[in-house]
Parts: sequence; structure tokens; C-alpha cells
Amino acid sequence: MDSTQLYQEIILDHNKKPRNWGKVEGCTHKSEGLNPLCGDHIWVTLKVVDDAIENVAFEGKSCAICKASASMMTTAVKGKKLAEADALVQEFREMATGKLDVGQGTHHLGRLTVFAGVKDLPARVKCAILPWHTLHAAFAQEATISTEGANDPFANA
Repeated sequence: MDSTQLYQEIILDHNKKPRNWGKVEGCTHKSEGLNPLCGDHIWVTLKVVDDAIENVAFEGKSCAICKASASMMTTAVKGKKLAEADALVQEFREMATGKLDVGQGTHHLGRLTVFAGVKDLPARVKCAILPWHTLHAAFAQEATISTEGANDPFANA
């Protein structure tokens, strides 16, 4: 199976059956993410205990790429220390914008590398990155984040 087919199957699976969908009761961190160009609008909630992500969930209205990215993100960061999860945020962003070649060097993305091809679809990069921006904003206790303006992934590209 080629990487494009695998990517499509994973996107469809996570879009149909998103993991960690909903809200975390008693959340300690939350943020709202907006991608005005695509219309993606999500919320990420998490419960942090002893500097580790005990639980994380997301909900909202978004395209399949955004929903699949959020689903895989929540699975990847659950149980991780905040610093480890924040490092994943940075690696995912660099991969999606083409600054990190997942075939070279070391990284911690694992199965998330199925999103590596999104760098070749500029209109979809912000869709894939939005959940990660929103998670990072939740870590910083920022109520709302957008993929536009200062947080545009291509602003410093």
C-alpha cells in the first residue's frame, strides 16, 4: 500500500470514528481553535495532573483532515508530560510545513507521519495544524487561537 492510500484510509477512519471526541469533565486546560479560511472550529479540553496529560478530548465542526489530525493528536499526547506533548506540537508543525523531513534524522511522530504529505497541499496545512495550535494554546491557558495573523504557519516560513 502506498503512503497516499494509507493517508486517505487513516483520514477516513479517524473522520468516521474520531478518538477522544467530546469534553473532558473537570478539565484544567481548554482552548478554542479557528481556521477562518476553511471554517474549521474546534475545542480542545484536557486534564493535567502532576504535569502530565491525564485526559484529553476535542469536539467541533471541521473538515476530515482537521478531525483526523485532532483524533490522532489526542491519542498521541494522552499520558505524556506537557513538555513531551509540546515537543510533538513543534515537530508536527515542522513536518506539516515541510521544515522537518520525517525520513531524515530523529523525531517522535510515529504514526503521525501519515500527515507528512500535507506539506504538498498548502490549502490543507492549516487544517492539519489547527488541533495542534489549539492544544498548544490550551497549555498556555489561551482561550482562543486562530491559524491566521501571527499564528499563520506560513507567517515565518
